[in-house]
Amino acid sequence: MAVNLVNVEAVSKVYGTRALLDTVSLGVSDGDRIGVVGRNGDGKTTLIRMLAKLEEPDEGRVTHSGGLRLGVLTQHDSLDSAATVRHEVIGDLADHEWAGNAKIRDVLTGLFGGLGMPGFPQGLDTVIGPLSGGERRRIALAKLLIAEPDLIVLDEPTNHLDVEGIAWLAAHLRARRSALVCVTHDRWFLDQVCTRMWDVQRGTVYEYEGGYSDYVFARAERERIAATEEVKRQNLVRKELAWLRRGAPARTSKPRYRIEAANELIADVPPPRDTSELMKFASARLGKTVFDLEGVTVQAGPKLLLRQLTWQLGPGDRIGLVGVNGAGKTSLLRALAEAAESDGEKQPAGGRVVVGKTVRLAYLSQDVTELPAQLRVLEAVQQIRDRVDLGKGREMTAGQLCERFGFGKEKQWTPVGDLSGGERRRLQLLRLLMDEPNVLFLDEPTNDLDIETLTQLEDLLDGWPGSLVVISHDRFFIERTTDRILALLGDQTLRMMPRGIDEYLERRRTAVEAAAAAAAPARPAAPAADAVRTKSAGELRAAQKELQRIERQLDKVSSKESALHAQIAEHATDFEKVAKLDAELRELVGQREELEMRWLELAEDV
Repeated sequence: MAVNLVNVEAVSKVYGTRALLDTVSLGVSDGDRIGVVGRNGDGKTTLIRMLAKLEEPDEGRVTHSGGLRLGVLTQHDSLDSAATVRHEVIGDLADHEWAGNAKIRDVLTGLFGGLGMPGFPQGLDTVIGPLSGGERRRIALAKLLIAEPDLIVLDEPTNHLDVEGIAWLAAHLRARRSALVCVTHDRWFLDQVCTRMWDVQRGTVYEYEGGYSDYVFARAERERIAATEEVKRQNLVRKELAWLRRGAPARTSKPRYRIEAANELIADVPPPRDTSELMKFASARLGKTVFDLEGVTVQAGPKLLLRQLTWQLGPGDRIGLVGVNGAGKTSLLRALAEAAESDGEKQPAGGRVVVGKTVRLAYLSQDVTELPAQLRVLEAVQQIRDRVDLGKGREMTAGQLCERFGFGKEKQWTPVGDLSGGERRRLQLLRLLMDEPNVLFLDEPTNDLDIETLTQLEDLLDGWPGSLVVISHDRFFIERTTDRILALLGDQTLRMMPRGIDEYLERRRTAVEAAAAAAAPARPAAPAADAVRTKSAGELRAAQKELQRIERQLDKVSSKESALHAQIAEHATDFEKVAKLDAELRELVGQREELEMRWLELAEDV
């Protein structure tokens, strides 16, 4: 029987005149992995802060089981700025102690790209004070994961992680025994990690079994049965469910809800995008040329990022751009934007960028544009124009588009200076769309946006006829809104990934393993016989026997893996069977990795 770790009993919390939580009762048990979703400002962070006893409720109580070890990642770390990374993450452990600990090695490699922490000036001995917010956040996450808490509480853990880091974190959390409560807008991550969902809405928390896919289905069912008046929102949920049910390009976990009911619910829902129709519209608006790159070289200061790049962004192309941090994703978009803004006069360090004559570019950078604080939201949008043509005959007023992005009639008259970071980001995106661009560059557009706003943005982009390039660590969003994935792998080239983000992650794993092998120090010459004790003949024979035994075990594991892959292919439409086989496969992979590590250790001595 699962042990109850936290009880939330009839908890209420009021800010000003608004009830964020109204007599909410919940529980967290050993083994739970709970995802928390809801609109910005509805109380997700407040809920988990009270759960962790970082904030007191106005009414009700929160109780923890005796001796509960709790690990919390908030949006503001409590690291000592004068301390080094080593002191905060590893503590007083000697090098041979932490380097011999597989868990510590896994966390450092997964979050920082290697034990030497590439990108940090002095590696583990880097002082924390001068580091960026993203770097500090990864350090705080590493410190938490290396500890052994019974319950992990995470507030937006995927912020400042790239696609590769998020994939590692999802696998790591699945493999842990700790219970988990996690607030995140990353829907791919929720589906990979969580087994239950809490949806915070208007003071109430609705509970659902399963991950994000199951939650989308159950919420659509609940809203349909209740015959709510939120028809537009229900349609969006059904549309998103249709995309999930038909299969995102790189989903590895399948929904566990009743397939027949899901099929019935989405029977009349068309695919999210009519690609051929959008291409036709885009060609009419843009002509044949959008951006043509010929032998382009991109630099950031003295650092060479891309060399001799020849590539074409055509009308209607929807490109997802992924890559390691610092590989040049943002620099590439910036170089294209500068060429467009200068009518082709400003060119990159080498080569040439040809910009189509009809290109109207809108570039959402990671920097939030500052607007006069006294300006009202609606006025800020109307500064661009009063009405906008979104393609396919869809025309909206500034006020209607504001409502689509979560600015209700009252909120539209809020001064810009009073908006939160997420609301300012939404406003920035709104102003770009009001200018009726035919080319959109979106650099990390999901930062600070809640899931409901992301769903609205995806729906709007479904019918938007133009060329689109998206940089995002949000795998769900990038797969949902784009048709092709291109990757910067850090080798100064841009490569197409026919199998999408899965292929990118495979290539990155191969590159990291190759780099680790190349960086491994050569084995030193054997020291003098009187310096160390040499292994006896008996010890060497025993090591050779164990090597042979491990090799036989590896052969058996490999055969079992092949058989499981064949069974997964055979039962591809039986999602429950596939989920069971996938769990067995993951267990086998773990066994194989342990055997391979032991084989390598023994091989050095034989």
